[in-house]
Amino acid sequence: MKAKITATARYLPKRTLSNQDLEKMVDTTDEWIRSRTGIEKRHLVAEGEATSDMGKKIADQLLARSGKSAEDIDLILVATSTPDYLVVSTAAMVQDKINAVNAWGFDIVAACTGFIYAMETGVKMIESGKYKNVIVIGADTMSSIINYADRNTCIIFGDGGGGVLLEPSDNDIGVLDSILYTDGSGSKYLNVPAGGSVQPASKDTIDKKMHYVIQDGKTVFKFAVKNMADVSKEIIDKNGLKGDDISLFIPHQANKRIIDATAKRCGLHEDQVFVNINRYGNTTAGTIPIAIDEAVEMSRLAKDDLLLLAAFGGGFTWGSMLIRWGNV
Repeated sequence: MKAKITATARYLPKRTLSNQDLEKMVDTTDEWIRSRTGIEKRHLVAEGEATSDMGKKIADQLLARSGKSAEDIDLILVATSTPDYLVVSTAAMVQDKINAVNAWGFDIVAACTGFIYAMETGVKMIESGKYKNVIVIGADTMSSIINYADRNTCIIFGDGGGGVLLEPSDNDIGVLDSILYTDGSGSKYLNVPAGGSVQPASKDTIDKKMHYVIQDGKTVFKFAVKNMADVSKEIIDKNGLKGDDISLFIPHQANKRIIDATAKRCGLHEDQVFVNINRYGNTTAGTIPIAIDEAVEMSRLAKDDLLLLAAFGGGFTWGSMLIRWGNV
């Protein structure tokens, strides 16, 4: 038994922050941001809007598009680095908001690779034979942990998310393979220093702005370029494929230069690569599911197409996934 995607969805908040807006906030320029990252604008949540609110909107779309009821859902997985609360999972909040009374769920924290990690988890739940309808969501409210006086991070991140519904497949359609990695020694290069058990919240941590994302950009970029490219090539080679066999490559949207380097390493042409970083920035766990839903809407995926996913994130985490597309 395999697991296949039977519905897709995305949600982007209405409010936007353009490069021109950022020029008024920090020492940067539109030209510099575009040339270094490929980003033109990003979306930000409304006041009071949380990650579970985005998750609910995504889940509602998945139910409507699949014809399922909330009672049909067995499991809800939410990949996020920005949960509503530290103790209660965002998945539980989504479960309550859509009234999925028969579902259980939990969050997966793997930064920008979170959606692929959550997909792998959902796939194995389906393959076990015990679960038939699994919602997988990747969503982040990055604006809640970004210091908008820090030009190293504020230009990169946006808010948003997407998701898929997984169901059993009795043929070759579905998730074919995945390769996942973690290297915890990289945690110091991309992190939120305070708010956990190492540095609990205090007046001192707040005064020192330790509850915001900090990043060693050069180190992260170097590691991301190598490892996202390597894991993408690894899964292609492992399955006896060539770049021309891939119908569409959806990479994590962190930096256009990283995307280009990965595509080149895998022998992919420009028309095989899906890029939307210019419109949304880096929505962390949200980038891949947002792009999948956009690709479906734009008819970029057809039955039997091979879809390649790849991501790299804080932790460090990275991975790839190969999917044979069905009728979605």
